[in-house]
Amino acid sequence: MSLTVKDLEKLQTQLSEAHLDYQLELIDGKIIVMDPSDIVSSEIGVEFIRVLANWVKPRKLGRVFDSSGGFILPNSDLTAPDVSFVSAERLRRSPRYFGELVPDLVVEIKSQSDRIKPLKEKIQSFLSMGARVGILIDPDKHTVTIYRTNAEPVVLTDGDILTIPELFPDWKVEISELWPVEFE
Repeated sequence: MSLTVKDLEKLQTQLSEAHLDYQLELIDGKIIVMDPSDIVSSEIGVEFIRVLANWVKPRKLGRVFDSSGGFILPNSDLTAPDVSFVSAERLRRSPRYFGELVPDLVVEIKSQSDRIKPLKEKIQSFLSMGARVGILIDPDKHTVTIYRTNAEPVVLTDGDILTIPELFPDWKVEISELWPVEFE
C-alpha cells in the first residue's frame, strides 16, 4: 500500500493528540520514523545554519531551513534535509505548510547511527529532481563532500574552504570551523 502526504499528516495529528512527537518522512509511499541526531551532528547543523543564514539573510538571497523544514518533492516524497536553502526567486514567501519544491541546496549530516550510502542516495535523489548542490558532512572522518549534477564529488577536509559560488558568491567557511569546539 502506497501512502500519501495526507496519510502522513493524519498520522502526525494522531501522534500529536497522544502527546507523541516523532519526525516523520514519506519516502516511496512509506512512512519513515527519523531517529534524533546525536548532539555532535546537531551542533554541526546549527553551526552550518548560523554561518550560512548570517550571510544569506542580509543579502536577501533566500531562506535557510533546519531539519524540521519539510519539502514535498515532485515524486510525492515528503522529506526534510538536515539543512536546506531555497533562493528568494523561487520562494518569495514561506507557506504555512511544507515547501512544495526542491531546495537549491540540501545538506545531510551523518549521525553516529547513519550509514553513508543512504545519505548519498538521498542527496543524489534531490539532485536528480533539481537541487543545484548537495553536501554530505561526515563528522567521523572530518570530511565535507560536495555533489553537483554531472560532476564528480569534491571531498574537502580540515584546512580546506567550502564555497558554493553558484548559490552564494563570495561566501566561504573553513571546514575546521564546522566541527564542535572542545573546551578545556
